[in-house]
Formats: sequence, structure tokens, C-alpha cells
Amino acid sequence: MYIRLLYSSARSARYRFLATGSLVVFMATTTVMRVEAQQLVPFGDVPATGNFSEAEIATRGRQEGRPLTYTPWRKVCFKATQEAGSKIVCRTTINGKWDTGQIAIRVDLIEREGDPVARLQIFVPPGLFLQPGIKLTVDQGSPMQLPYVICLTNGCVAGSVANAGLIQDLESGRMLALETVNSNVVGVATSLPLEGFAKVRQGAPAQIFEQRLEGDWEH
Repeated sequence: MYIRLLYSSARSARYRFLATGSLVVFMATTTVMRVEAQQLVPFGDVPATGNFSEAEIATRGRQEGRPLTYTPWRKVCFKATQEAGSKIVCRTTINGKWDTGQIAIRVDLIEREGDPVARLQIFVPPGLFLQPGIKLTVDQGSPMQLPYVICLTNGCVAGSVANAGLIQDLESGRMLALETVNSNVVGVATSLPLEGFAKVRQGAPAQIFEQRLEGDWEH
């Protein structure tokens, strides 16, 4: 009888082990299926590719961004000191901060002395949907799309050429409306003031930085 009880206990333990193993395999399989399903979703953290239609990457609504406090427009310039006749590069810039003090957006118009066109760059925090880029509109004008050019750990940069027409719109406009797309594929609208932009851009720089560019690798 003792042998029979011992056999029954061993058989029960074996069944419990097999049941537990089956449960672990099922849970692991379910987890893999969930992960694979998440990887197939073309939204959120999964980057869109050219294989998706415009409808699949279209925004699912629009919302206003968090309130920002903007600095006045400011112009700073940079010049290389070791190069004779080097051109000055100037940046007319503004940034907006959240109530936490963190910079949430920065807009730069970058111009090099003598060049016929400038470059407009917009810095935004990370975690956005990159496929649509940033849409900007001056007052009630036609919208313009700026593609993202690089993302770093602390933010992403969108940029494009700013021709004379765009610069004129910025100088004569009142508000610059920007729309980014968050990780939920929802458009986030932000407006920043253009008051003072023309005067600052056309005026003397607030500061000129003279820099010696390092790069003489032969010595």
C-alpha cells in the first residue's frame, strides 16, 4: 500500500510538472504573438515606411500643445578667426519653454554672409512621429512641410531651405503656426509670435562669437 501511495504521488507530481510546463509554453507563445502583433502596427513607436498609404499615416485628430513661454527674437553671429576673409554666419532665433523651464521648441533662421538662400531649422523634443515632418504656416498662408533631418537623444531637428519668399512672409507675418505629430499619430498645434523678427534679423547682432575651428590634423 505504501508503494501504491508513493506511485500515485509521483504520478501526480509528474502531471503537475507537465501542466506547469504547458502553461509556461503557452504564456511564452502568447507573449511572442503579442510582440509580433505590436511590430506589425504601422503607428506609434514603429516607423512608417514608403509601403504605407497616406491614409495609414494620416493624423487621427488634432490638439493644442501645452502652453509655452517664448523668448524675444535674438540674433547671434559666428566667425572663424583663423581664416582670412571668412564669412559670418548669423542665426535669428526664438525658443519656447514649458512651465517646467525645459525648452520645448526652437526656431532658427540661419544665414551665411553672401549666400542667396538661408536655412530654417526647428528643434523639437524626441518621441514624435517622424514620417509627416513638421507643418508650418505663416498667418493664413499656404502650409509648408519641413522634413526631419536628424534625431538625437534630446531632440529632433527638421530643416529646409528658406528662400526669399518665405523670409518675406516671416518678416511681414504675425504668427507662425507649427504642427507636429505625436506618437499617437495626433497632430499637435503650436503658434509662436513673429513680432520683432524682421527688426532683429535686419539689425545688428546681439553678440558675435569668434571661434577658432579645430581641425589641423597634419601637426
